[in-house]
Amino acid sequence: MTMDPPPFDPELAAALEPFKDTMEPGLTPDGIKAAREESAMDVFGSLDLTLDGAFEVEDREVPGPPGAPDVSLYLCRPAGTGPEARLPVIYYVHGGGMILGTNRAGVDAALSLALDLGGAVVVSVEYRLAPEHPHPAPVEDVHAGLLWTAEHAKELGGDPERIVLAGASAGGGLAAAVALMLRDRQGPPVLGQLLRYPMLDDRNDTPAAHQMAGIGVWDRTANETGWNALLGERRGGPDVSPYAAPARATDLAGLPPAFLDVGSAETFRDEVVEYASRIWRSGGVAELHVWPGGFHGFDALAPQAALSRAARAAQLGWLKRLLGDRTEQTPGSEGPLSGR
Repeated sequence: MTMDPPPFDPELAAALEPFKDTMEPGLTPDGIKAAREESAMDVFGSLDLTLDGAFEVEDREVPGPPGAPDVSLYLCRPAGTGPEARLPVIYYVHGGGMILGTNRAGVDAALSLALDLGGAVVVSVEYRLAPEHPHPAPVEDVHAGLLWTAEHAKELGGDPERIVLAGASAGGGLAAAVALMLRDRQGPPVLGQLLRYPMLDDRNDTPAAHQMAGIGVWDRTANETGWNALLGERRGGPDVSPYAAPARATDLAGLPPAFLDVGSAETFRDEVVEYASRIWRSGGVAELHVWPGGFHGFDALAPQAALSRAARAAQLGWLKRLLGDRTEQTPGSEGPLSGR
């Protein structure tokens, strides 16, 4: 039976309209090189990632997985933060379908949340990309960067007991996978996982995936391109690791509290809803938002839209509850970031 796609939110549809002729939702393997070049231009073209001097930023090379190259971390500390500050830490994993992006991509959203928390350290990890580096390279890089961040949080002015995993799209899937890894490998613990429209299921066969084929920003064809790059012939088969595709995990008990959101008009809708439901069925804690009429990445493409502002407010509210509203009173957080 053919299923009509749910409509886009009118404000978001208007924001998407100027891109209709240039944005191809069905990325194929032949288009990866051009998409990377375009993505790099977008990321490095105009963003001030100090947010007008609110953050001090630096690149740091840290040890990667055993036998693998070092991992590049983009460290962002509120200006003037000393080692005594003990601020929350947002460990951010960028999106890009496992095949695109750098540790600058989308980090501005994490920095904005850090500002509104009254100050937080943001660490954005760069991981090796598929198809040149298939699974497990990306997730092991993200895991290695997290281990370094937990060990060195205090010298960054962060609190090793208040690290939140965060990621969008493929980065949300990788963050979910690292949460599973940390549980299975006994630590270090993280306080929560903020998963924005995460890429979770290599099988790519949900009703939403079929409904949204050829529509929006990232469709079933693009999703197949990304998963094939990561997994090759294993994609969709019986032996896919949950550290590659978290939807394959048979046990979701014992995970840190999760925030998940997704648009109703996007490819990942059903797998995200199912993942949250399975966390609940495992006795875990999850907050789920399905934004009506939201396409994939709507909050990044149209940040001023009402639905985008609501999504960001929900993320911020969850973080404040998770952190126990201790951010405003954290020693050493006085200054231009406090009270926002």
